[in-house]
Amino acid sequence: MQWYMKSIITVQIIFTCTITYAAQIIKIDGSSTVYPITEAVAEEFQKIEKGKTRVTVGISGTGGGFKKFCNGETDISNASRPIKPTEVELCKKNSIEYIELPVAYDGIALMINPKNNWVSHMTVKELKKIWEPAAQGKIKKWNQIRTAWPDKEIHLFGAGVDSGTYDYFTEAIVGKEHSSRGDFTSSEDDNVLVQGISTDVLSLGFFGMAYYENNKDKLKLVGIDDENDANGKGPIFPTYDNILKGIYQPLSRPIYIYLSKKSADKSEIKRFTEFYMKSGADLSKEVGYIALPDKAYELALKRFEKRITGSVFGGQGSQIGVKIEELLQKE
Repeated sequence: MQWYMKSIITVQIIFTCTITYAAQIIKIDGSSTVYPITEAVAEEFQKIEKGKTRVTVGISGTGGGFKKFCNGETDISNASRPIKPTEVELCKKNSIEYIELPVAYDGIALMINPKNNWVSHMTVKELKKIWEPAAQGKIKKWNQIRTAWPDKEIHLFGAGVDSGTYDYFTEAIVGKEHSSRGDFTSSEDDNVLVQGISTDVLSLGFFGMAYYENNKDKLKLVGIDDENDANGKGPIFPTYDNILKGIYQPLSRPIYIYLSKKSADKSEIKRFTEFYMKSGADLSKEVGYIALPDKAYELALKRFEKRITGSVFGGQGSQIGVKIEELLQKE
């Protein structure tokens, strides 16, 4: 009988622990660009929590992440662009209020194969000529961009169409979000793009700067000339200083996490978010991103503490040339 009672107590303890553990899973999904930062934060946070909280981080792209988030499937959504009107409506339909927090700066890198010896930089106009919808079926070769370049095919690679990186790139280069030619190799997984560009001498592609930093031995950066002297003369490369100062234009941007207001009231989400805002700067740098100014993290943390909902961008999606700390300061 004594053995039987001990067994019951043991089962009760195990069952109780299981329920407690299951109640403290933080579900995150979304941008592959923001993933490395959030994953780094999650790993360090779980070390501190010592088994109390488990954080899952998925990669379904900014658009895919918002679909899950606005349907109430996740607590936090990684986003490499601000929320769009259609996503705002979906969240509203499902009574999902959200808190928008910036976590770092990123530059969208334009890359070629290291064996490409004819390209060093390109203008925004040239990129538009390549990527706009009208280019499909017409702009197929390098010498159609510059006559001195080879009479060989261009093989294009880019972020998947559910990606915030794709949305931002098309807004910045083509002039309209989610508008481009469709005959390019796309993927939500930036590692697939790295593989494609690194093995094809005729390739040209784009994705977040951090993935270049982790694969710089396999890729070659292309400078961008926006032909605007206010951002510096000539081609600009996405270095740490150029992105932080805002002169790598038009392909510099802040990146974000969005929290469900309902989830934000959970103790584990509160602890995680506070840890993210206090440790995000150092961890962003560790994984190849550009940390926001300290003031921006302070303002973002206050935004969370006050549960300020909505987007500082008015729910209008990608906006070019934004200084996030200036927007937060106005609130």
